Amino acid sequence: MIALDTNLLVYAHRRESSYHGRANDLVRGLAQGKARWAIPWPCIYEFFSVVTNPRIWKETASTPIQASNQIEAWCNSPNLSLLGETQDFLTVLIRLMRQPRVRGPIVHDARIAALCMVHGVEELLTIDRDFQLFDQLRIRNPLFD
Repeated sequence: MIALDTNLLVYAHRRESSYHGRANDLVRGLAQGKARWAIPWPCIYEFFSVVTNPRIWKETASTPIQASNQIEAWCNSPNLSLLGETQDFLTVLIRLMRQPRVRGPIVHDARIAALCMVHGVEELLTIDRDFQLFDQLRIRNPLFD
Protein backbone atom coordinates (compact mmCIF):
# COMPACT_ATOMS: atom_id res chain seq x y z
CA MET A 1 0.00 0.00 0.00
CA ILE A 2 1.21 3.50 -0.78
CA ALA A 3 0.29 6.66 1.14
CA LEU A 4 0.10 10.27 0.06
CA ASP A 5 1.45 13.27 1.93
CA THR A 6 -0.42 16.57 2.15
CA ASN A 7 1.59 18.37 -0.53
CA LEU A 8 0.40 16.02 -3.27
CA LEU A 9 -3.20 16.41 -2.15
CA VAL A 10 -2.87 20.19 -2.24
CA TYR A 11 -1.31 20.15 -5.71
CA ALA A 12 -3.99 17.79 -6.98
CA HIS A 13 -6.69 20.18 -5.72
CA ARG A 14 -5.18 23.59 -6.57
CA ARG A 15 -5.38 24.10 -10.34
CA GLU A 16 -2.99 27.05 -10.33
CA SER A 17 -0.14 24.89 -9.09
CA SER A 18 2.45 24.05 -11.73
CA TYR A 19 2.32 20.49 -10.32
CA HIS A 20 -1.47 20.22 -10.59
CA GLY A 21 -1.65 18.07 -13.71
CA ARG A 22 0.80 15.43 -12.53
CA ALA A 23 -0.51 15.38 -8.95
CA ASN A 24 -4.13 15.25 -10.09
CA ASP A 25 -3.39 12.37 -12.47
CA LEU A 26 -1.63 10.51 -9.67
CA VAL A 27 -4.40 10.93 -7.11
CA ARG A 28 -7.13 10.21 -9.65
CA GLY A 29 -5.30 7.06 -10.76
CA LEU A 30 -5.08 5.84 -7.19
CA ALA A 31 -8.70 6.72 -6.40
CA GLN A 32 -10.00 4.98 -9.50
CA GLY A 33 -7.56 2.07 -9.42
CA LYS A 34 -7.77 -1.32 -7.79
CA ALA A 35 -4.70 -1.11 -5.52
CA ARG A 36 -5.00 -0.07 -1.89
CA TRP A 37 -3.79 3.42 -1.10
CA ALA A 38 -3.84 5.55 2.02
CA ILE A 39 -3.97 9.04 3.43
CA PRO A 40 -2.86 9.61 7.02
CA TRP A 41 -5.54 11.51 8.99
CA PRO A 42 -3.14 14.39 9.81
CA CYS A 43 -2.76 14.97 6.05
CA ILE A 44 -6.53 15.35 5.72
CA TYR A 45 -6.55 18.05 8.42
CA GLU A 46 -3.50 19.76 7.00
CA PHE A 47 -4.94 19.69 3.47
CA PHE A 48 -8.09 21.46 4.67
CA SER A 49 -6.05 23.99 6.62
CA VAL A 50 -3.74 24.80 3.70
CA VAL A 51 -6.23 25.06 0.85
CA THR A 52 -8.67 27.24 2.83
CA ASN A 53 -5.95 29.57 4.13
CA PRO A 54 -6.35 33.07 2.61
CA ARG A 55 -2.79 33.98 3.65
CA ILE A 56 -1.50 31.35 1.24
CA TRP A 57 -4.01 31.69 -1.59
CA LYS A 58 -5.11 35.34 -1.22
CA GLU A 59 -8.49 35.77 -2.95
CA THR A 60 -8.50 32.25 -4.40
CA ALA A 61 -8.49 30.14 -1.23
CA SER A 62 -10.82 27.17 -1.42
CA THR A 63 -14.02 27.53 0.52
CA PRO A 64 -14.66 25.07 3.34
CA ILE A 65 -17.34 23.48 1.14
CA GLN A 66 -14.92 23.05 -1.78
CA ALA A 67 -12.24 21.55 0.49
CA SER A 68 -14.65 19.22 2.27
CA ASN A 69 -16.17 18.13 -1.06
CA GLN A 70 -12.68 17.23 -2.27
CA ILE A 71 -12.01 15.21 0.89
CA GLU A 72 -15.33 13.39 0.49
CA ALA A 73 -14.52 12.60 -3.16
CA TRP A 74 -11.21 11.00 -2.17
CA CYS A 75 -12.84 9.15 0.71
CA ASN A 76 -15.40 7.65 -1.69
CA SER A 77 -12.59 5.64 -3.28
CA PRO A 78 -13.30 2.04 -2.22
CA ASN A 79 -9.58 1.28 -1.97
CA LEU A 80 -8.65 4.18 0.32
CA SER A 81 -7.53 3.60 3.89
CA LEU A 82 -7.41 6.52 6.30
CA LEU A 83 -4.49 5.98 8.68
CA GLY A 84 -5.01 6.73 12.36
CA GLU A 85 -3.32 5.88 15.61
CA THR A 86 -3.12 2.23 16.71
CA GLN A 87 -1.89 0.40 19.83
CA ASP A 88 1.66 0.38 18.46
CA PHE A 89 1.65 3.98 17.26
CA LEU A 90 3.15 5.61 20.37
CA THR A 91 6.10 3.24 20.48
CA VAL A 92 6.99 3.95 16.85
CA LEU A 93 6.38 7.69 17.19
CA ILE A 94 8.64 7.99 20.25
CA ARG A 95 11.39 6.06 18.46
CA LEU A 96 11.17 8.47 15.51
CA MET A 97 11.03 11.59 17.70
CA ARG A 98 14.21 10.53 19.51
CA GLN A 99 16.19 10.68 16.28
CA PRO A 100 18.60 13.58 15.80
CA ARG A 101 17.13 16.64 14.04
CA VAL A 102 13.51 15.72 14.82
CA ARG A 103 12.37 18.99 16.35
CA GLY A 104 9.65 21.58 15.83
CA PRO A 105 7.63 21.11 12.64
CA ILE A 106 9.43 17.85 11.80
CA VAL A 107 7.50 16.23 14.66
CA HIS A 108 4.44 16.47 12.39
CA ASP A 109 6.37 14.53 9.74
CA ALA A 110 7.40 11.98 12.36
CA ARG A 111 3.73 11.48 13.19
CA ILE A 112 2.87 10.84 9.54
CA ALA A 113 5.85 8.49 9.17
CA ALA A 114 4.83 6.58 12.32
CA LEU A 115 1.27 6.20 11.05
CA CYS A 116 2.55 4.84 7.76
CA MET A 117 4.89 2.43 9.50
CA VAL A 118 2.31 0.95 11.89
CA HIS A 119 -0.12 0.44 9.02
CA GLY A 120 2.41 -1.33 6.83
CA VAL A 121 2.67 1.36 4.17
CA GLU A 122 5.27 0.28 1.61
CA GLU A 123 5.95 3.75 0.26
CA LEU A 124 5.04 7.35 1.13
CA LEU A 125 4.67 9.66 -1.85
CA THR A 126 5.76 13.20 -0.98
CA ILE A 127 7.84 16.08 -2.21
CA ASP A 128 8.93 16.90 1.37
CA ARG A 129 12.61 16.00 1.76
CA ASP A 130 12.33 16.05 5.57
CA PHE A 131 10.91 12.53 5.41
CA GLN A 132 14.38 11.34 4.41
CA LEU A 133 15.19 11.57 8.14
CA PHE A 134 13.09 8.44 8.65
CA ASP A 135 15.05 5.79 6.81
CA GLN A 136 12.72 3.09 8.13
CA LEU A 137 10.10 4.36 5.65
CA ARG A 138 10.55 4.30 1.89
CA ILE A 139 9.66 7.65 0.34
CA ARG A 140 9.40 8.74 -3.27
CA ASN A 141 8.78 12.03 -5.00
CA PRO A 142 6.43 11.06 -7.85
CA LEU A 143 6.58 14.51 -9.47
CA PHE A 144 10.30 14.29 -10.17
CA ASP A 145 10.79 10.61 -11.00
